[in-house]
Amino acid sequence: MRFSLLLTAVSLALAPAAAVAQTADEPTFSAERVKADVTFLASDELEGRNAGDRGYDVAAKFVATRFESMGLEPGGPDGSWYQMVPFAEVGLEGTPTMMVDGAPLQQGKDMLIGAGSSLEGGEQTIVGNAVFVGHGMVSEEHGIDDYAGVDATGKFVVYFVGPPSDLAPEQMAALRSINRVKVAADHGAIGVLMVLRPQDVRIPWEQLGHYVTGAQLQLLNADGTSREEAAPGGIQISAYIRPETLAPLLEGTDMTVEGALEAADTVETTAFELPHQVTLTRNVSVRRFESPNVIGLLPGSDPELKDEYVLLTAHLDHNGIDREKEGDQIYNGAMDNAGGTATMLEAARAFTSTGTSPRRSIMFVSLTAEEDGLLGSEFLANNWFVEGGTMVADVNLDMPVLLYDFKDVVAFGAEHSTLGPIVAEATAKADVSLSPDPMPEENLFVRSDHYSFVKAGVPSVFLVTGFENGGEEAFRHFLATDYHQPSDQIDLPFDWDAAAKFARINFLIAREIANADTAPMWYEGNEYGDRYAPDAAKAPAPAVEEEAEAEAAE
Repeated sequence: MRFSLLLTAVSLALAPAAAVAQTADEPTFSAERVKADVTFLASDELEGRNAGDRGYDVAAKFVATRFESMGLEPGGPDGSWYQMVPFAEVGLEGTPTMMVDGAPLQQGKDMLIGAGSSLEGGEQTIVGNAVFVGHGMVSEEHGIDDYAGVDATGKFVVYFVGPPSDLAPEQMAALRSINRVKVAADHGAIGVLMVLRPQDVRIPWEQLGHYVTGAQLQLLNADGTSREEAAPGGIQISAYIRPETLAPLLEGTDMTVEGALEAADTVETTAFELPHQVTLTRNVSVRRFESPNVIGLLPGSDPELKDEYVLLTAHLDHNGIDREKEGDQIYNGAMDNAGGTATMLEAARAFTSTGTSPRRSIMFVSLTAEEDGLLGSEFLANNWFVEGGTMVADVNLDMPVLLYDFKDVVAFGAEHSTLGPIVAEATAKADVSLSPDPMPEENLFVRSDHYSFVKAGVPSVFLVTGFENGGEEAFRHFLATDYHQPSDQIDLPFDWDAAAKFARINFLIAREIANADTAPMWYEGNEYGDRYAPDAAKAPAPAVEEEAEAEAAE
């Protein structure tokens, strides 16, 4: 008899398995259960779990079935397992074109035109002359006006994306905040041509083209209307162009491409008319759909605290199928983030296996569309639906690199709130140390779903496996070789015992938050707490507490 893939996977996940023994007051955590869940979620049959595609919907049904089998309650609106998130996918139909005086340039080679954000769709052709405006900046405070002496009304403005190199640090910070597209609109422009030098972007031009020209997923308001701001003023289209593409635009002027590149290094630039007509054309398609956040609920046991919700989150989506790619086309996302989802499921199972609910309610959430810009978490954070309930913390599980017996973890966000001591206590119980961020250049704190909740004022933490015991080599190799590649699949050398240990640590963190007398608080003076939760009660910063203890000792 041939069972369905979903039924087989659920049966494997529920089967008795060798468990990692823990202390007497804890449940067990099964490496085999995590393996079974990752194996299913990262299988080719789920087609990369792209939000809005069949594979993601199958994965969502699987997670809801697992939640139900554990005894969790449906945690979504109206007693459902799902919070439906509305999207519009805006994509290009055919190949956009750009012409200078009727001479065609090539998409992907000379320029990159994306689909934009308009939900109207259809064919669009924009024609106009052009002006060169240096860096496209205007700042009365710093005495900069790159539009001086030219009229940009009804024209394309051409400017360098990268900032001039001769700016003072305080100028750099101020000028980076300038919305140069809005500045162009304020000067009457109809389009923007942004010159991108190799040093202005961290990825090659060819790879950038994949992001610019690919279909863009846009999160909508709950009523289906657009959340994104329309292009400012009269700006109707934009494109990136290479420095070499300046050549036909500069013909007939006193400026050469080499001269323009030299000018790009200094704040002192001169605006001038470009004696050519520019035509940009594209055809845009719009697909509207919904994709679910999957939510399981463990109600709290304390009548006074059960309306406070601790969230355990992990994104369920990945990058789908690239049908134009040679060879393996499926982005299975085994580590990113079937691994995070499976360890979240194991933590949820551990909670329900004890037969005792924590004081606060715990909401387990598989989030959609993280890979498209943290969109599922943004929707949940901004469309909280539990009447009378409040989110008090988020513990996020995203891409733990489960390839080695990790001895330390990095807890992004722990230093910003009283979650820090909770994380430290939980890791100590698991005989795992807590390490500082080893890759600050990656700015990981703002790059996963927990940050959506931070922006909603909720103290949040995001754990990854650390660099000790061979972790650095494994982590960096994964990032260089397998991250967002088809090779992130089940045949990677997973350490499943490490996965069970990771589930245990996150269980311990969530349990302590849920049972504590007080909810987590931002520290006084913390930039994120002050910015996103200015009116919330704050805890004394650790340094202040240490000084007080020292004074008391004296």
